[in-house]
Formats: sequence, C-alpha cells, structure tokens
Amino acid sequence: MADVYLPDGCWEFVLRSLKEDGDYNRRYIKFFDFDDENDYTDVSVEGNYKNNNCLKSLSAVSKQLLSITNNLRFSLTVRIQTLPFLPRLLRRFTNLTYLDLKRFSKHGDLDALLRQIACFPLKKLTTLNISDQLHFPSKGLRDFSKRITTLTSLISYGIITLKTSHLFLIANCFPLLEELDLSGPCFCSDLIDGDGIKALSDSLFQLRKIDLSLHSHLDDQSLFHLFKNCKLLQEVIIFNCDRITKQGIASALRERPTLTSISFSDDFPNDQTFTSCFIDSLLCLMSLTCLELSRFNVSDNLLSSVAIQGLPLRRLVLRSCTGYGYDGIFSLLSKCKWIQHLNLQDALFLNDQHVVDLSLFLGHLLSINLSKCSMLTHLSLFALVKNCPSLSEIKMNYTSIGKQCVENSNSLLDFVVNPQLKSLYLAHNSCLRDENLIMFASIFPNLQLIDLSYCDNISDKSICQVLKRWSKIRHLNLAHCSRVKLYGMNIRVLKLEVLSLIDTRVDDEALHVISKSCCGLLQLLLQNCEGITETGVKHVVKNCTRLREINLRGCNKVHYNVVAPMVFSRPSLRKIVAPIVAPPRYLSSAKRRELFLRHGCIID
Repeated sequence: MADVYLPDGCWEFVLRSLKEDGDYNRRYIKFFDFDDENDYTDVSVEGNYKNNNCLKSLSAVSKQLLSITNNLRFSLTVRIQTLPFLPRLLRRFTNLTYLDLKRFSKHGDLDALLRQIACFPLKKLTTLNISDQLHFPSKGLRDFSKRITTLTSLISYGIITLKTSHLFLIANCFPLLEELDLSGPCFCSDLIDGDGIKALSDSLFQLRKIDLSLHSHLDDQSLFHLFKNCKLLQEVIIFNCDRITKQGIASALRERPTLTSISFSDDFPNDQTFTSCFIDSLLCLMSLTCLELSRFNVSDNLLSSVAIQGLPLRRLVLRSCTGYGYDGIFSLLSKCKWIQHLNLQDALFLNDQHVVDLSLFLGHLLSINLSKCSMLTHLSLFALVKNCPSLSEIKMNYTSIGKQCVENSNSLLDFVVNPQLKSLYLAHNSCLRDENLIMFASIFPNLQLIDLSYCDNISDKSICQVLKRWSKIRHLNLAHCSRVKLYGMNIRVLKLEVLSLIDTRVDDEALHVISKSCCGLLQLLLQNCEGITETGVKHVVKNCTRLREINLRGCNKVHYNVVAPMVFSRPSLRKIVAPIVAPPRYLSSAKRRELFLRHGCIID
C-alpha cells in the first residue's frame, strides 16, 4: 500500500482543529508552554485559552509536522531567561503576531532587546506589549519602528514614569496604531500635558480603541480633542481620570456618536447626578454595545432613558454604582433583551425575587456577575440557570448562597439543569455547605471551573462526591477552605489541570492521594500548607507527569534541597516557587540557575 501523503495545508487545518477543540474559558491561570526543553517561552492566560498541548507531541513526530506546528505559534513571551534562546525562537516562529515583553526592564535592558528583535523579519507582528516597565524604552522603540512597520496595537500599561515626549514618540513612530493602552502610569501628573494627547489624536488616524485610565493630567479639553480628531474611534476606557467631568464627557461624546464602547468611573464627587446634557449625549450613541460604569451615581432616569432609546447594548457593567434601584434596572433589561454580559456587582438592593423577575428578560445572557449582592441566595442561582439557557459563567462571590435550606430540591433538579454552564464563582460564601455543593454537581454537570475559595463549611465529603460528576472539571480553587484535606479522593479526575490548595490542611498523605487521582495536573498551588514535607512533594513530582508549575511558598517543612531533584526528575516542570526558607545564596547562584534553565525551569 502506497504511503498516504497530505499537503501542509491539510495538516495545518487538522492541527488548527485540534487546538480549537481544546478551547475553554479559563481565568487566573498561568500556563507555561515549551515545544522542547530549550524553548523558554511562556503564555500567561486570562480568559480564553487555546490549548497547545497537542502541538508539543506532534512536533516530535516528523520534520513536516515540526514545521507546521511552528507556523501555528502566534504569541511569544520574552523574559530575562529567554535571551540565550531568543534568536533561535524568532527564526523558528515566523508567524508571530503578538510579542510580550512585559516587566522585562526590571531585569534587563529593554532598549537593547527591542533593537535585537527588530533585526528579525517579523512581517506579521501586529501587537507589542511593553507594560510594567521601570522606564519607557524610547530609543529601542524608535529603532524597532524603523524595521517593523506592521504594528497596529501597543500595550503599555503600568509604566513607572510617562512623559509628554513619550506620547510624541508613539505618535511619530507608530502611525498605523488601531489600539493603544497607556493606562496606569505611576507618575505622570507633572510630566504630561495636553500637548501629548493632542499629538496622539492628530497622528493616529486609524485609532479605534484607547485606554487612558489613571491619567491624572487628562482633562475635558484633551478628551474633546481626542474624540473630535480620531474619527474611527470606537472604544474608550478612562477609569480614574479625576480631572474629567460629566460635562466634559458629554461634550466629547457629541463629537463621536459612532462610539460602540465606553468605560468611565466617577472621580468627581461634587458632581453626583447625571445632567440632562449628559444623558442626551449618551443617547446619541446609537451603535453603543458596551456601557461600563464604575462607582457612578447612576439614576433610574438614566437607565430608563437608555431603555426608551433602544440602544443595542450587549454588555452592561454597573460595578459598585449607586443611586439606581430595581425600577431602573428592570426598565432597562425589559427593553434591552439582547444583553450577553451583565455586571451588577454591589447592587445591594437586589433580592431573590428581583433576580427571578429580571432573568425572564435575559434569554441571551452568557455571563453575569452578582458578587457582593449580599441578599441573594441559591434561589437566584436556580432562576438564572432555568431562564438563561446560554449562560456559561456565573459570579456570585460574597453572597448568601447556602444560608437558607433548599426545599423540594429533588423537584428542582428536573428543570434547572444547565449543561452550558462552564464557570461558577462562589468564593467567600461562608454559608455554603456540603449538601448545597452536592446538589450543584447535578445541576451543572459540565463545569470546567469552580472557585470555592474561603468557603469554610465545605469538606472532603462534598468535594470527593462532586468530582465524580464533574468529569470535565479543569480548574478547582479550594484556597483557604479550612476543612479540606482530600484524603478520600479515590477517583481519577483526569482533566483537572489547575488545583489551588492554598492555606488548606492537606498533608503528605493527601498529596499522595491527589497525585494519583489528578495525574494530569499542570499547576498545583500549595502556599502556606504547613503539613507538607518533601515526601508529599516527591509523590506529586513522581505521579503528575505533566506538571508545569508548583508553588511551595510558605511550606516551611519542605527543605530547599528538594528543588534540584524536582527539576531533574520531572522534565515537564517550568516553574517552581520555592519555600521561603531557602538561603538566598542557594537560589541566586548563577551556575545553579543556569543549570535549572537548561532543563527549562524557572526557580522563584
């Protein structure tokens, strides 16, 4: 029988499908991905994550598949440890579109790094992340822009010191930018003036999205100029800009009625009410799909006006807002029935009956955040899963779930089962008990992420039972659950990849059981687990053959000498957060760190 030959295009289609099959909503997870032991790259994930695990093994099958998998890597994160391998990585992954240099200047010369990267033909690079830097890399960016002209997105939040000259440089070097994030500079009030914002708005004609949060220099005039000149502008985020007034926002909005997304916070306490001018300007945004307000004094009149106007909202965030009540939110949701993402965090007036009634209008809802709505119980949860068939994420942290006994629970199970729900956040629900959790396992059979941190009244009894039903669970957060030991895990939880046991009562015996039951773990967080010793850690390293990150900070019975055997015996490890009892010289030794790096592992 003749060999079957498939062209590269067919293989690439197959491999892309494999990656898409691994998609799921994962939050607050750091996943380290290596294609071989010398490729020092990592991917920090917050949100949707495309699974690259399948590519690691496929790349070793043949040179053809190695070449194809190389083409499927689109992002690269560079850290100080990456530098020895960087030239080979940039030659290998030629289809990179996203380059993350975040925090690099805290450990190295970012200007020099940018000049080095610019020497490689990264013809498809569109996004550069240089956030959290000690200084703005002016020289490096200038040289970078001369060679790489495809950049459309610059992410530069958390720069320690940002100046007007830096904004002029961005405007001159990257005229094709469509997205710009300059949020959160530590020092800028005396170093930036309106000329910098004017330069950006005069030069960046393609700008569609900008984040200027925490820019204390930004005033009404600068905002007006930005909205007037950037004619393609669609998304604006300006949280915590304390020189901008509601009147200033209203004036700017009238200049850009084509905006689709606006995000503001209330930083002017002397201006507590929405003027009719502001409401009229907001209602002119006939294409508005995202309205995000934080700490605003929102009136029922505003919400009712939005409802009457019929704005096509898909995302509504009223995080920690005051001034509105049930009548206002009812008016809006009863008219805007296409909302997919809703955040009413800190809506203290909400009760279970309110949520029952509102859920009838939320048939298209995908995610909801009702955290810190302290009167809500399991009845709100049941109403949501019954009336919102597409709902995949619920956040009800700091609520009263479990406070009331569940009556007629058997009859409830017949009509509230929701197979679509993937993520459930129930942290800080101190009344949540084992019987509640066991019931939830029947109602939400396809959960992939559940956060139960700080739920003090749940125990091994419920955890071990629900894991039998949650066969698809990938992320389990049991941090600070004081009654959790996990001795009774006599089942195999093969898909569990992230397990947080921070500050729990797990010990060596529990780790032995966990390592056998959850052998597919990628990340294990054990901070402040005082019952753990080297024996338990060795069980994990032996049995969890895919383990990539383990955090042992605060495990004072774990001796630092265990680090080296871990690195050498488990090749998959990419990061170890060592116990704090390790002598500084041990972990700071250049030779020892270099040795661990050859095995692809960071020691923090």
